[in-house]
Amino acid sequence: MIKNAFHYVTRKKLKSLIIMSVILIMTTLSLIGLSIKDSTEKASEETFGNVMNSFIMEINRQVNPGTPRGGGNIKGEDIKKISEVKSIDHYVKRINSVADLADHDIIETPETKVDPSSDRAKYFKRTVMLTGVNDSSKETKFVSESYKLVEGEHLKDGDVSKVILHKELAEKNNLKVGDTIKIKSNVYDADNEKGADETVEAEIIGLFDGENNGPVTAPQELYQNTIMTDLNTAAKVYGNTEDTAVYQDATFFVKGDTSLETVVKDLEKLDINWSMYSLVKSTSNFPALEESISNISSIANTLFIGSLIFAGVIVSLLLFLWMNARKKEIAILLSLGISKGQILMQLIFEVIFISIPAFIASTIIAKYTAQIFGEKILSKVSGDIQKQIESQSSSSQLGGGAEVDGFNRTLTHLDVNILTESIVYVVIFMSIVLLVSVIIASINILKKNPKELLIDTK
Repeated sequence: MIKNAFHYVTRKKLKSLIIMSVILIMTTLSLIGLSIKDSTEKASEETFGNVMNSFIMEINRQVNPGTPRGGGNIKGEDIKKISEVKSIDHYVKRINSVADLADHDIIETPETKVDPSSDRAKYFKRTVMLTGVNDSSKETKFVSESYKLVEGEHLKDGDVSKVILHKELAEKNNLKVGDTIKIKSNVYDADNEKGADETVEAEIIGLFDGENNGPVTAPQELYQNTIMTDLNTAAKVYGNTEDTAVYQDATFFVKGDTSLETVVKDLEKLDINWSMYSLVKSTSNFPALEESISNISSIANTLFIGSLIFAGVIVSLLLFLWMNARKKEIAILLSLGISKGQILMQLIFEVIFISIPAFIASTIIAKYTAQIFGEKILSKVSGDIQKQIESQSSSSQLGGGAEVDGFNRTLTHLDVNILTESIVYVVIFMSIVLLVSVIIASINILKKNPKELLIDTK
């Protein structure tokens, strides 16, 4: 049967090439789809790896307006209560402050410059945004990759009088890692409710890079004019300590495989005024990124499953037509005493001989086209999401800072590779589809006896 199958395939070259082409195209698309899905999952793990099993405590803006400037006003004592729960592994808390550079200048652009005689120019000429944090490597703007550390080290728990500057701000003022700068309270800032007039001398321990994605209207919205500080520095410019300061938010990381839902439910028992706060999954801070990953995975799944189904339908149809043209041949084989099982095996081997070169060729083609497909799909998905964001932002009052850019960030790159595991999966699934197609196409003919088949051929 094997020898007969090989001879038939090589003799009917056109028919064999047609079926081979269908298998080749569908296998290639299936392999590309599965590889894009794997690459998307890998990108998701790399992106959300630091925040996957964590949740954020933030203010409930429906009942809690926050600070006079609209920032978070979470109590440090409430953060401490949650941090002491056994299921919490570690946490990151942030203080947002406004202060001035005592002896240095901020970055300005043509779009952010204002009338020199205005109150903004008078009172906020050297004003920068401070983000105090106990672990900057897990701070939202670094997790979203809006900021990227390019020199030095991150801020860590226990640091005092330490800062990380944007590299352009450092270059403008001829500063480098190891230098010190003076940060001074701004008495005109609405959140400086105590009227603090403190000066902190802090050491530069790192430099970060990053550019605003959208237009900005105030210099304080520029990435370059945000300074990452330790908690003590951000609190002191408002006349507070780490204990008395109010916090923008806090991110809590759960131990092991503990369910976030279970942990959050248990926290409701703590003596905390929960009406003032909200607890949300950390990944919800990146809705555009989640949507882009979800949409790409959906397209990849459709490509993979759709190719298998389409291959099954088309190959079944082609084999059905092929079988009809072979009724006389099958009738003769049955008359010679060859069993229906043997004939079915010959048909299966014919498809195997056609499929093997198709599988090999599809692997080669997919290797050189998968990245192109991935980039096209990524570009389409990201473009659609960006249009949606632009449409929504045109009617909103969101600024153009790093928090907003991180919120609107989409997946920017897919590294699509054809893995051996993917090849094995696709070949197995496609082989099953082809086997079923052969059975479906031949079952009606093999149910008949030689006489019935010969009558059908007249």
